[in-house]
Parts: sequence; C-alpha cells; structure tokens
Amino acid sequence: MGSDTRGTAFTKVMESTVELHIGDKFIRTMVFTMVISMMSATMFNIVLPEISQEYELTYRQVSWVSSAYLLVYAIGSMIYGKLSDRYRLKSLLTMGLLLLSVGSLIGLVAQNYWMVLLSRIIQATGASVIPALAMVVPARYIPTERRGKVLGIMASGLAFGGVLGPIASAVVANFAHWRWLFVIPLTTLIALPLFRRYLVSEKVRSPIGMDWIGGFLLGGAVASLLLAVTGGRWLLAIVAIALILLFVARICSAAQPFVEPRLFYNGRYSLGIILAFLVSAIGFSIPFLTPIMLDDIYNLTPGTIGLVMVPASLTAAFLGKPGGKLADKKGNTLLFLLASLLLLSAFLLLSMLIGRSLIFVAVALIVGQVGQTFIVVAMSGTVANTLVKEQVGVGMGLMSMLNFIASSMSGALISSVVDQDAQSAWNPFHLLGEGKIYSNFYLILSLSYIGLILIYIIRFGYRTPLSDQQK
Repeated sequence: MGSDTRGTAFTKVMESTVELHIGDKFIRTMVFTMVISMMSATMFNIVLPEISQEYELTYRQVSWVSSAYLLVYAIGSMIYGKLSDRYRLKSLLTMGLLLLSVGSLIGLVAQNYWMVLLSRIIQATGASVIPALAMVVPARYIPTERRGKVLGIMASGLAFGGVLGPIASAVVANFAHWRWLFVIPLTTLIALPLFRRYLVSEKVRSPIGMDWIGGFLLGGAVASLLLAVTGGRWLLAIVAIALILLFVARICSAAQPFVEPRLFYNGRYSLGIILAFLVSAIGFSIPFLTPIMLDDIYNLTPGTIGLVMVPASLTAAFLGKPGGKLADKKGNTLLFLLASLLLLSAFLLLSMLIGRSLIFVAVALIVGQVGQTFIVVAMSGTVANTLVKEQVGVGMGLMSMLNFIASSMSGALISSVVDQDAQSAWNPFHLLGEGKIYSNFYLILSLSYIGLILIYIIRFGYRTPLSDQQK
C-alpha cells in the first residue's frame, strides 16, 4: 500500500509539473501573439491622417479603422472565453489565427475604404481569441501568489506591442504604402504549430451550451450604442437601450446565460469592472489621440510621430514586470495609486505643454504610458481578487470585453471632439494660442483621475483584500 501511495503521489506531482510546464510555454507564446495583436490594434492610429487624406474622410469617419476593430475584438474576446469551456484551446487558437490571417490578406489587397473596414472586422474576429485565452490560461495554470507577476508580463507584452506598433508604422509610412501594415499580423502563423504542440495532451472539455442569442443581443447593443455616440443618432440610442433590456431579460431566464447574472451580485466586482472600464476609456487617449495631436499641431509625418511615441512604450514595456512584482509584494492599491498619480501628471503636462518642444511631449508620454501599464496590472489584480475560483474565467473575460468596448467608444468620442474647435483654453498654464481643444481634453482627463482615486480608496481600502480563493 505504501508503494501504491508513493506511486500515486509521484504521478500527481508529475501531472502538476507537466501542466505548469505547458502553461509556462503557452504563456511565452501567448505574449508573442499579444504583442502582434496589440500592434494590429494600434499601429493604424498613426496612419489615420494618411487614410483620411487618401479617402477624403473626416477623423470621425476614419476612426472606424480602429473603433470597428476594437468593437469586434471586445465581443469576440467574451465569446472565445465562453467557448473555451466547451472546445479545446488549440482548436480555438487555430480558428482565430487563421481568421486573423485571412483578414490581413484582404486588407493587403483592399482598394477602397469599405474593404479596409471589412478586413479589420475579420482581423478582429480572429485576433480576439488572444486576449480571451490570455485570461483563461493564467487562471488554469498559474498559482494565485504569482498572478500579479504573470499579469505584469502580459502587460509588458501589450506595452511592447505599443513599442513595435509606432516603429512599424514609421518604417512602413516612410518606405511603403500604409496598406503594407496588414502584413505584420500574418506573423502570428508562426505561433500556430507551437500552440498545437504545447496543447497536444489537452483534455476535451465537458459540453456546455452557448447562449448565442444573448451574445447577439449584447453585440447589437454595443454596436448601436457606439453608432449613437459617434453619430448623435437618438434612434440608435433607443435601439441600444432596448437591446440592453432584452439582454438583461435573456441572461436572467436562460439556462446557461451568456453572462452569469450572479456575478453582478458581487458589489466589489461590479464596481471593479466599472472602474476598469473608465480606466481603459481614459487610457486609450494616449495611443489614439496623441498621433492626431502631433499631426495637427506639429505637422509631423507618421514616421516622426512613431519615433516620438517609441520611448514611452519602450519604458512601459521594461517596467511592466516590476510593476506586477510590486503588486504581489505591496498590494494592488499601492500600484493603483502610483499609476493614477503618473497618469494625472502626464495629462496635466500635456495640457500645459502642447505646442512646445517635442521633448516635453515625449517625457509626458513616458510618464503616462508607464502609468497606464501599471494601472492595467492593478485593476486586473483587484478585480481577480474579488472573485472565487469558479468565477475567475467568466469574470475576467467580462472585464476584458468591457475594456475593449471602452477603448472602442473612447476612440469614437475622441474623434468627435477633435473634429470640433475650442475658443479658449481652460488650463491657465496653457499660454500658446494653438491646440486649445487638445489642452482642454487632456485637462479633463487629468481631473477625472482624482475621482477615480477617491472611489478606489473608499471601496477597496488601502490594501486590496484577498479573495476567497486566496484565503
């Protein structure tokens, strides 16, 4: 009996080691695909002025090159997260990466604007598998005490994608047509055989129903709301409200709802995803609004814009992992406060220094990008700590979806504001005559973080408590 016990224990240890080994390899490969995915989401921001000129469109219209991608990315990330409970991860990754490649090929040969939009939608349909499974894998393979470090690595991958995005845009814009940016996502095919190798022994999941009706209602509600916000169409706003009500009714009555309503009974989780939504919406102004501002105020070429933004993304990429370690040692609250102060300072500096030396702008962007990387890690850890083990997958998947929706809506709203003009600067320290609309916008963003800090401290305290899972 003793021999059998030792044999069983040895088998369990070996199985655990294999699972963790697979998880580590998977995460390293996932970081690579996240880098490319982030590049695909943001590198077109720098060439939006060129796209606008080529097709004779306003910033609001060409913003759909980014907004449409993020909208589909958001809904897709939630759907893939749900599907991961039913299908093998390697099957989902295969389908997703192939769709990403098909969309890229369509964009590469596109000759008009509607084909560009179609290609971006297909790209996002495939690429959204990456953030979805990036949430699932840590929950399945990584111990709770290392979660902050892994989230920091993931955040570094996103930041590094932000580094390569501007560089890629700069190189392509200087030496070729912007359409060649569609070639870059094709490199994710390199990861496909690696994913399939690492997951060769993956077990088949138990069949779980998929609430496609609920997913359709949610997707329709988000799309209608975004169109209403960008176009000022009240009818679409009414449609969005109606679809939201139908979605709520659906998840309350369906046997296996698209989103579990009991998640929202957890007040700390609900507030956490609301704060994460606002953080994502505000933070998206850094990669989206900055290229437009640099083109409008400084008359920079896309290549030069990329070079101005590179130091910020590079610094954030290197500091992402240390930020995650800080959250593990000192708590998410400290990291959140540090990140918020950095972002508040960055937006204030940009509000004051628009029109001055590009060196000042680059420094402000470094402060802001590091702050945004830290706050993503802090909010991910905070929200994860409000969930019990059984809810981590769907709860984090929902947060991921809302974050991308926030970015999509933020891009549309920013474009609408930029198309307007401001008669005066609200910041008394903005002494130059140009760029008032940008100065005012950055001032509003900086002040918003004061409210976010107060809400976070009041609700989550000075140190984020451990979840039931950790206890």
